[in-house]
Amino acid sequence: KYMGMWQEDQRHGNAVVVTQYGLYYEGTFKDNKMIGPGLLISEDDTVFHGEFSENWTISGNGVLTLANGDCLDGAFAGEWRKGLKVTGTYTKPALEERDHKEKNIPHLGQYVVPAAQRWTCVFGECWSRLGCDAAGRGERTAAWENIAVTITTARRQGPDLSKSQSKVLESLEFIPQYGEPVTTENYDGTRRYLAKACETPHHPLGWLVETLVTAYRMTYVGVGSNRRLLQQAVQELQAYLAHFYTIIRFLFPGLPDDGGVIPEPSQTRRNSELEHGVVVMSTSSLLLPVLLPRLYPPLFTLYCLQKEQEEAQYWERILRLNKQPDQSLLSFLGVQEKFWPHWMSILGEKKQIVSSSRDACFVSAVETLQQISTTFTPADKLVVIQKTFEELTLEEKPFLDGDFLWCMDDLFPLFLYVVLRARIRNLGAEVNLIEDLMDPNIQHGEMGLMFTTLKACYIQIQHESTT
Repeated sequence: KYMGMWQEDQRHGNAVVVTQYGLYYEGTFKDNKMIGPGLLISEDDTVFHGEFSENWTISGNGVLTLANGDCLDGAFAGEWRKGLKVTGTYTKPALEERDHKEKNIPHLGQYVVPAAQRWTCVFGECWSRLGCDAAGRGERTAAWENIAVTITTARRQGPDLSKSQSKVLESLEFIPQYGEPVTTENYDGTRRYLAKACETPHHPLGWLVETLVTAYRMTYVGVGSNRRLLQQAVQELQAYLAHFYTIIRFLFPGLPDDGGVIPEPSQTRRNSELEHGVVVMSTSSLLLPVLLPRLYPPLFTLYCLQKEQEEAQYWERILRLNKQPDQSLLSFLGVQEKFWPHWMSILGEKKQIVSSSRDACFVSAVETLQQISTTFTPADKLVVIQKTFEELTLEEKPFLDGDFLWCMDDLFPLFLYVVLRARIRNLGAEVNLIEDLMDPNIQHGEMGLMFTTLKACYIQIQHESTT
């Protein structure tokens, strides 16, 4: 699969190629041929960085780095799958260098098309549908009139529309008050309009979403489902958000920059800011709920492939540690006995927890955390984590006297127990997706701390002794 630039229907410019055999190429194409400096990575992490000639032939100086860190530096000739002739120097790194071999591997992505330059023709077509010659070059009033005409025409000429589709189009016929300053009072109205607009391909924004989703799936499904493409897939999604928000700000000029403050209505501003703080604009919170559910399957698959080895180690420990009864596992994890539940409620009836009981403690918290696999956006996953902590606290309260505040020394082993009993497949992929795409404005708040605790649990489980 070729992912790169074209010129006159020929491969020309920077590109990535992945094959069904798991080979990953990066380089520069000219007249359909990869020529000059490039990068090749095999499925077993062997890396070649050097000169290529036509038809994937390695020809010239380069460095071959084996999976164990050993290097061959010299002149190479031949095809990868048929054998290479080498004249050069073989180097075996010292033990301390071997531990940091990834630092010596050429930078992945140095020959790829920058994410901001991908699918510019798609965004250009969206601008055109708004009546603009180029990005931001057009009359805002004319753009809204174009939208209204497009929606009205689609509604009148669409006899096969379902009742719900017709209702959505009807609501979109009304042009919103796009020229007003956006405040916390009317921001939700803007969000609702955008959500509806992105539901239907008859709206320019809905057409844009549908086209981007098709392009993304065609790129990263099938042969394109290669773990080395994860970084590019994430960067491409982030570029979508940036381009998309540029269009939205053209339509709604009252929106602040990404990371800017959405003001309160002037009459309530001072009191509200004192009581509740401020609302910060975030492209991820505005647009990920629209895009990510549609892009989630190929993206999450890449995260799973990237974490495959870690996941195997994590899952082996999950299975072994879960063989222990509750009290034995709580003791093993270092949970103080004062936090051990002694009874559980089943349909309103108390039932004692004994030494042989299994999966009887903190059931509500465990079931809540399991819902993380049913959500798509980082925001929704963080809400699940937050609710898990709340459920854990509620289930613990009856066994403690009076009000109490958690300290991390007490909370971490308890939460680790919940994570173990939740038995979440691909937890490493979940953690990495949240980390890469979460709203930066909440990283250092309460939710950020809760997420860090979950991540620490995942790391702890991988290294947990099972004896």
